[in-house]
Amino acid sequence: MNVTEASLFWGFLLVYGVVMYVLSPKSKNANSFYKGADDQGNPVGQWSLTASIFISWIFAKSVTNAANLGAAYGVVGGLAYASYWLSIPVAGYVIYLIRTQTGARSLQEFLTSRFGRLASLAFAAAILIRLYNEVWSNTAVVGGYFGLPGDWQYYTAAMLFTAFTLAYSLKGGLRSSIFTDVIQTFVFVFFVGAVLFLIIPVNDASALLSNGEFRLDAGVDLLLVALLQLFSYPFHDPVLTDRGFVNKEKTMLKSFVVAGLLGFVAVFIFSLVGVHARLNGIDAMGNAPAAVGQSLGLAALFFMSVIMMTSAGSTLDSTFSSLAKSLAVDLPKLARRATDKLPSMQLGAVVMIVFALLGNLPMFAGTDILKATTISGTMVMGLAPVFLFYGFTRWSPWSFHLSFWTGLSLGVLLAVGLIPASWAIGDGAYALLLGVNAYGFLICTTGFFLPLLLRRLAGRSLAAGEA
Repeated sequence: MNVTEASLFWGFLLVYGVVMYVLSPKSKNANSFYKGADDQGNPVGQWSLTASIFISWIFAKSVTNAANLGAAYGVVGGLAYASYWLSIPVAGYVIYLIRTQTGARSLQEFLTSRFGRLASLAFAAAILIRLYNEVWSNTAVVGGYFGLPGDWQYYTAAMLFTAFTLAYSLKGGLRSSIFTDVIQTFVFVFFVGAVLFLIIPVNDASALLSNGEFRLDAGVDLLLVALLQLFSYPFHDPVLTDRGFVNKEKTMLKSFVVAGLLGFVAVFIFSLVGVHARLNGIDAMGNAPAAVGQSLGLAALFFMSVIMMTSAGSTLDSTFSSLAKSLAVDLPKLARRATDKLPSMQLGAVVMIVFALLGNLPMFAGTDILKATTISGTMVMGLAPVFLFYGFTRWSPWSFHLSFWTGLSLGVLLAVGLIPASWAIGDGAYALLLGVNAYGFLICTTGFFLPLLLRRLAGRSLAAGEA
């Protein structure tokens, strides 16, 4: 960076951090810190909740992945990645049913009531891994706009961004996260519009919206993976599911549906950045937004960096608040060491600080941010039968474990390269991923229903013997 570029980028980072801290509200009690209520105990409003769900799921790594897939496969790649946002209405509807049918006040409480305490502990471990990954995968994207991995600028920007986000998260917890989400939503939408204003005139609109082929080996395999993961992927992300319990059921459901549809549109639109790179022969180099920004000049690159900071910030503050709730509120309840009374805000603050430090360690080691999404989504495929078919049982711990651990095992085997090639569906880049998710869903579903079937058969045999 030259002096002008450094002043612009580092200056915005500093201004962003100060403004977010000054504007974010301070929580005065645990109900506000952990559940997002105001000082009088009123729940989050519908449109604030909608904006929060929308922007907190627009991860910095997500919009980067969407643009990279647009560069690789055209609009098919963009549609594939945007389809993950359709899981938000799915999650909202399932949570609506859980709340209205069982009265559960959290997913952990629901799982404990239907599948036992060990099921909730396994689920808690899965979401903690997910939250841990959210820290480094978002700060690394921000750092990429200040330097390359290995450069001091890269790590300094990432850690400074972490510190700013942590500061206002400590100030207000979930309440602060939701409040700043509204601001970040407006900033994100404005600068995405500014980027499109630079890109669309350079291309023929019809070419921009029709580039790509709907073939299995040209991105459709990833589209099918996304559609399969709609029913499992959202449930291991407390950044999303925690917001399913902070307002009335119908208000929550409306917010989830609207936020999911808006998220789908926003992510697809941003994937056109990658399609622009594909049409104009720009080498994405693993970061299509940055590559396109550099090709269009300093203003475009700055716009891209603002988009990444706001999307990363909205996700990171939500991650900190979800970590605080998971470790300070939910886990102690599972361990039978807490009542319904919420813990002190100081305990949640300690959790945030620890994960702000530990959560960035993988960034220094270097990782693939797309794998953070696709692999984690595969590992939790066993959650789909649990949340889709819970109505078939009142109590069945084995149903959870046979489904969950089977999915986790298949995800691990895929990650270490031990799934045979015969599982692949098609011959595209995501053929094996598609096969594991398709066959895995069937295997996990069989595992879920097996204990119920055996119980019914045993009951019939007993009844026949007594007769």
